[in-house]
Amino acid sequence: MPDAAMSDVVVDGNVLRVEALSVAYPSRDGWLHAVDGVSLSIAPGTVLGLVGESGSGKSTVVLALLGLLGSSARLRAERLEFDGHDLLREAAALRGRRIGVVFQDSAATLNPALTVGTQVVEPMRVHLGTKRALAWQRGIELLAEMGIPRPAEIMRSYPHQLSGGMKQRVGIAAALASEPDLLLLDEPTTALDVTIEAQILSLLDRLRTMRLEGGRRLAMLLVSHNLGIVDRLCDSVSVLYAGRLVESGTTANVLQRPLHPYSKGLLAALPRVDRQHAGRLAPIPGRLPDLWAPDPGCNFRPRCAFASAGCEQPQRVTGDHHKVRCHRADTIVDIPWPIERATAAAQPRSAVPLVEAADLSIRFDSGGWLQRLLGESAGILAVDRVSLTIHSGEVLGLVGESGCGKSTLGRLLLRLLPALDGTLSFAAEPVRAKPDARFRRQAQVVFQNSDTSLNPRQTVGEILGRAIRWFAIANVEAEVMVEVGRLLDLVRLPRSYARRYPHQLSGGEKQRVGIARALAPRPRFVVCDEAVSALDVSVQAAVLNLLRDLRDQLGVAYLFISHDIGVIAHIADRIAVMYRGTIVEEGLADDVLRPPYHPYTELLLSSVPLIGRQRDTDPPPAARPPAAGGCKFADRCRFRLGPLCDSVPPPLQAAGPGHRIRCHIPLPQLAGQPHWLDRGETT
Repeated sequence: MPDAAMSDVVVDGNVLRVEALSVAYPSRDGWLHAVDGVSLSIAPGTVLGLVGESGSGKSTVVLALLGLLGSSARLRAERLEFDGHDLLREAAALRGRRIGVVFQDSAATLNPALTVGTQVVEPMRVHLGTKRALAWQRGIELLAEMGIPRPAEIMRSYPHQLSGGMKQRVGIAAALASEPDLLLLDEPTTALDVTIEAQILSLLDRLRTMRLEGGRRLAMLLVSHNLGIVDRLCDSVSVLYAGRLVESGTTANVLQRPLHPYSKGLLAALPRVDRQHAGRLAPIPGRLPDLWAPDPGCNFRPRCAFASAGCEQPQRVTGDHHKVRCHRADTIVDIPWPIERATAAAQPRSAVPLVEAADLSIRFDSGGWLQRLLGESAGILAVDRVSLTIHSGEVLGLVGESGCGKSTLGRLLLRLLPALDGTLSFAAEPVRAKPDARFRRQAQVVFQNSDTSLNPRQTVGEILGRAIRWFAIANVEAEVMVEVGRLLDLVRLPRSYARRYPHQLSGGEKQRVGIARALAPRPRFVVCDEAVSALDVSVQAAVLNLLRDLRDQLGVAYLFISHDIGVIAHIADRIAVMYRGTIVEEGLADDVLRPPYHPYTELLLSSVPLIGRQRDTDPPPAARPPAAGGCKFADRCRFRLGPLCDSVPPPLQAAGPGHRIRCHIPLPQLAGQPHWLDRGETT
């Protein structure tokens, strides 16, 4: 409901002032109230973070500011003002010129048929009337300011020729080309690696300190569910739940001493690399409330661990600089969100490896058919002589940047791709290039995107039943349905969900169905390929807890692939760090996360945004292709030893029991480096 009290944060000089913004969409069930009385403001040169789960209304706020809600939406606001202009009437005229926007998926927002230069130049040509030659030169300068190497060459390239991080930088350059006063950032780093994310955050931090024409300073609205990057970049934070603003204040106040139970729940659900194996995560139970019939009281109370009498009444906003919509805020301020207790008993782990790979390699062809025919295409060595073992009931975390070969290695271990070299054994038996049905039954996979891996035309029962019949777990229909019920119980979904279709499930529920399908043949080994990277922090916590419980209950072994080191540190027993197709470090999680570690491991760790710590690391990009035979990380290594690293393969050094580092640098020198946590300053 509209609440003028939240607008008290508005002060003179704010470039954006929003008061009591409400948005509703028509549907067959009535009006869906996506945003309900939201108020916020942003001053020049500052960054406001807008956080909350998917469905909280964050992106709807952005679309309302841009005037892109569509004619069917119902928008109301006491004030929706940008630098004295009424956005209810003038949003289209300001959009692109004075209000820029960067969306989450740069690959979808860039036109694949146009060069990068054409798309960066267009805003200057349309909004500023800049002549083509001057606009082109300014485009080169913008790309250089974004930290893109060879900007003149990139201007003539097409989006598909760029990496994900470079495409996102191009999107930021295009948004800044018309010299806006306000930049809206809708999940700009969600799909990026931690090192690319750190580069983008450093870039945005520099941009907000730059003076624009006339001495103006750029203001930003950052929409994200990643609390680490919000802490890294934002001056203030507003927490949105089911369309309502429940807490707002300075970043330090909200993230380090949250007042609202929902904020406490989000922070408790966050896996943190500086607190590895700190026990179970604390997911927020339940789902978002019915937005067709807004609750006049606290709409978070069905999920709240601190709900009591009075929560059913409309909640008044209290506080001056740190505002909260909760009548119990003062009572619960120092009480942490409760953590769910583990109930499963761990299975004993065998000393004999379940999965054992030796010198696995695979090369992908590149170039055209003529180059391959003439033998002029060497191809790309995606996985280069990788050896690893995984025991029953063990979680091996595989971490590294996109393109390093993590997913390819996972597919090699499942024999979904043919290995160029190397051997693979499962339960001490060799696995052939074309494995039998027994191996297929015992080795399964959970994919990242449940939307594309589940058949939208089949119910959950049909999806699970097909896997049950395929592997002959049961054939009689009654037995199949009993098994479907067992699987739904395992992943903690109601048995009634067997009648639902994927589009009727939330993201976390769909991922649970994907896990249930992988467990249908009762496997002993599961590859989790970025299985939680697309989920909100609370849903992610619930799925991670579920995977750990299933490991303990069933003795399943996981290869857990992720670029999120916080997730890896929480769930993995051992960690393998992969770079350009090679395992550069492997060992127990506690050993890999403290010195000595490979310089690349240190780079990954020091790039992670941590709540309460300011990181000053700006990770170096790859400068040149690795020299044949040398260390593949030499071009980015700050400890590089010169010709030795460039030309000689690095040795595998034993840093401790089961802890191996592939590096020329002596172990005493690596051990003498400060802990990566000490490279940031506590705020």
